[in-house]
Amino acid sequence: MENDMTNIFGIRAIIEAIESGSTINKIYLQKALRGDLFYQLDKLIKQHRLTTSIVPVEKLNRLSKNSNHQGAVAQISPIEFHDLETLIEKTMESGDVPLFLLLDQLSDVRNFGAIIRTAECTGVHGIIIQKNGSAPVNAETIKTSAGAAFKVPICKVDHIKDALFLLQASEIKTVAATEKTEDSVFDVNFKQPLAIVMGSEHRGVNPSILKMVDYKAKLPLLGEIASLNVSVACGAFLYESVRQRIS
Repeated sequence: MENDMTNIFGIRAIIEAIESGSTINKIYLQKALRGDLFYQLDKLIKQHRLTTSIVPVEKLNRLSKNSNHQGAVAQISPIEFHDLETLIEKTMESGDVPLFLLLDQLSDVRNFGAIIRTAECTGVHGIIIQKNGSAPVNAETIKTSAGAAFKVPICKVDHIKDALFLLQASEIKTVAATEKTEDSVFDVNFKQPLAIVMGSEHRGVNPSILKMVDYKAKLPLLGEIASLNVSVACGAFLYESVRQRIS
């Protein structure tokens, strides 16, 4: 699905895209690039904290369709990301009871797309992801979301902790989905302003994040398998919220 993305290639073109404010998912770079123009690009990458990956030239050739990529290809996000502080203020002013979703370095684009789709169906006001280490919003994400990625505001933050601080300062409680607790999801009050934290596929919610949240909750598992797919678990949490809020 990478070829379905909007790719730009060439160091100068990528520099201009960054300086114009384009939302860039990732920049692919050839190893051992040198020169003044590359150093200018590298400075912008660090300044804007953009995600990069060092890849073989064969991948750059494929992404650029064998055009003159100069050792650099950037993938432009098909959506515009929202400012979290502005989104929180807008939600509070709307009179709705806020419901946010934080994804702690979720990496699989299909899981991400499925979660976005469920979030749209359950009235989530915004999804928050980390700039680095998170699944991108690409063509496959949008396809899996059934287009919901264009409907649910998505915010990028430098770190999930930044979002937690801001949400808690806005009197929005936070609950992490984790098996490292005895508390059930059914004991959480979802009628209050709330943000749900879901972890990555393999690690779950980061321990440092677990120390910050207001609540921790788990889903009861009655079979022999010890965990659920993260998008399924997220759906269960979100529909418990729906159940409580419409009752």
